Amino acid sequence: MSHQSDLISTDIDAYLAQHERKELLRFLTCGNVDDGKSTLIGRLLHDSKMIYEDQLAAVQADSVKSGTTGAGKIDLALLVDGLQAEREQGITIDVAYRYFSTATRKFIIADTPGHEQYTRNMATGASTCDLAIILIDARYGVQTQTKRHSFIASLLGIHHIIVAVNKMDLVDYSEITFNKIKQDYLDFTQSLALQDITFIPMSALDGDNVVNPSEHMHWFTGMPLMEALNSIEIANDRNFSDARFPVQYVNRPNLDFRGFCGTVASGIFKKGDKITALPSGKTSKIKSIVTYDGELEQAFSPMAVTLTLEDEIDISRGDMLVGAEKTAPTVSDKFKATIVWMAENALAPGRQYTIKLATRSVSGSVAMIHHRIDVNTLEHHDATELHLNEIGSCTVSVNAPVVFDPYLSHKGTGAFIIIDRLTNGTVGAGMITGSTEEESLQPVSPEERAARFSQTATAIALSGSNSKEIAYQLERKLFDNGHAATVLETQNAALIVAVKNAGLICLCVNCSANLADISFDSDTQAVDDIYSALKNQKIIH
Repeated sequence: MSHQSDLISTDIDAYLAQHERKELLRFLTCGNVDDGKSTLIGRLLHDSKMIYEDQLAAVQADSVKSGTTGAGKIDLALLVDGLQAEREQGITIDVAYRYFSTATRKFIIADTPGHEQYTRNMATGASTCDLAIILIDARYGVQTQTKRHSFIASLLGIHHIIVAVNKMDLVDYSEITFNKIKQDYLDFTQSLALQDITFIPMSALDGDNVVNPSEHMHWFTGMPLMEALNSIEIANDRNFSDARFPVQYVNRPNLDFRGFCGTVASGIFKKGDKITALPSGKTSKIKSIVTYDGELEQAFSPMAVTLTLEDEIDISRGDMLVGAEKTAPTVSDKFKATIVWMAENALAPGRQYTIKLATRSVSGSVAMIHHRIDVNTLEHHDATELHLNEIGSCTVSVNAPVVFDPYLSHKGTGAFIIIDRLTNGTVGAGMITGSTEEESLQPVSPEERAARFSQTATAIALSGSNSKEIAYQLERKLFDNGHAATVLETQNAALIVAVKNAGLICLCVNCSANLADISFDSDTQAVDDIYSALKNQKIIH
């Protein structure tokens, strides 16, 4: 590795301190399959001389064996695609992280998959990034995958986008082709919350405009990729206006000290500032800001500190300390959110999960799925559940009040994960979009009830000599499969309508067929037959 400092040989401690003070930039690469994401990262590492000699020798040997890049060329993608399956298929499956530094910055790269079935992997890799590099193959222009990745980058609040138009060598370095792709991309992103977009034409395989300026594209007057990564401003991306401090741990080593440990999520806390503890609403002032190296006058995101207060107020893990700003967080047991589903088993409204928001964990469920978002077209579709890699707009209901902000303005207090209560595995991730104050004033609609129970409210007439027995067996089968039904042994039409309005399936024993929506003869149809018929007719889902 050539990126060394003269300080290494003269004062190693000073060199390490200098390295530690460098600003950290996290970024991800994404794009269509075979757009050259892994090759681009390999080129960054290679041309900035951040590869160990034994690594380079191994990649050179593997390149000769594979023969995928042509005679005399190194397959730099092999530096990143570490899984055997990735090497064999020539694709990226897992999120691969790589680390390197320059004289001014440290970098963490997340190389994310291009396949749609790995949407959850990309969302995971992008969740902590400051910048996204979206690759576009110059031969094909803006593709469906380009739109999907741009949407996810917008959804996750990534502030800076570099659109790398790769493989310019295959279109004769055409300025016209580059400008057309640039305009097509800008036309598409008008509906997305993307603000700082930079376009760079390049050839990752040959190194044009990656670290060094291209000799083939004199018409491009912008910076090469590495220079852009070194110069892009990220210091002001964090929210320094609204002070938020989720309490991770209450530190009480002796009777004379009681501190609240955690990481500042946003804003600035200073000694003497007035704070409010939520959800209790109790107030106090900051007495001291304690760290391992001593006390500080102020703390800001993303510093990990311990706060002590002037007053003894009741504060526990999961509570949040906030400043006296005009923009206060919301305290509620319901909120709207966009959810990325990450599990094989579908997300169903009403099912109980553990919701972890900042440092607070509460049980709760998705009360309603408003719509599913097609990640390829951005269209909204009706949905009763979310499947693996699907994204939906939902209302989440929790069993105790939580403190939150909109995700796009407060990432630390606006993001949450959904945990399966049986396996303790993370099954979903969410970004809060707002509160549900307007919803709480509205009555529960039949559509909401249908979504909650995965069924359509229906009156079913059961006739036959054993109709009562069949009705109760069917009620049990429906209940065991997550549906809501009840048996009525009456001819009261008003009662049947009331049961349907409550969203239930009404099993009417020996009632008139004209009072029901559908009829079955229990003498000729068994419980399983009736249940299958209900599924086929979409009465239950």
